[in-house]
Amino acid sequence: MPTAHVHEMFRRLRELDPKPATELEYSTPYELLVAVTLSAQATDVGVNKATRRLFPVANTPAAIAALGEEGLKPYINTIGLYNAKAANVAAMARLLLERHGGEVPRTREELEALPGVGRKTANVVLNTAFGQPTMAVDTHIFRVSNRTGLAHGKDVRAVEDRLLKRVPEEFLKDAHHWLILHGRYVCKARRPECGPCVIRDLCTYPDKTPAGA
Repeated sequence: MPTAHVHEMFRRLRELDPKPATELEYSTPYELLVAVTLSAQATDVGVNKATRRLFPVANTPAAIAALGEEGLKPYINTIGLYNAKAANVAAMARLLLERHGGEVPRTREELEALPGVGRKTANVVLNTAFGQPTMAVDTHIFRVSNRTGLAHGKDVRAVEDRLLKRVPEEFLKDAHHWLILHGRYVCKARRPECGPCVIRDLCTYPDKTPAGA
């Protein structure tokens, strides 16, 4: 995709949604960190249902640590892999108290040192909670980037690195939200809805569905 098309792509996505946001519900950086940790191999809708039960009871590292792994499970047992996630979230709460005074760290290295936190989760927190121009590549972004010709890559890290180079600086802070939402609701995995797509003419995907289909 030519550089001019990349700029136009994000201009249109911004025009469509000037203030994109995660669909995970949270009110503090710590709540976001917990929600993103719980979202691995789960839907945002499912995570929100669980955190609506959990956060009124425990939404700080101290409160989560007090609940402990077994105390967490009844609140999140509707989410896949909840046993492992309960262990990680409880251990994460203890480490945040021990190492960071209960505050969520603002560097990728410190975040990735926490149980259950990988590069994608760290990037989401850095971007969404702290406004850093990171690119958290999930399955939607990986698919949209490769399918449209925006940023080809054989793995998520290759796509992340390519996007950081290709996305104009003015769009970088919100780019990952636009791409996730586009992949979730328009450029879907099984059958992209190319007809109403606002970047249809810029996309290089050879098997676009017909307009109106």
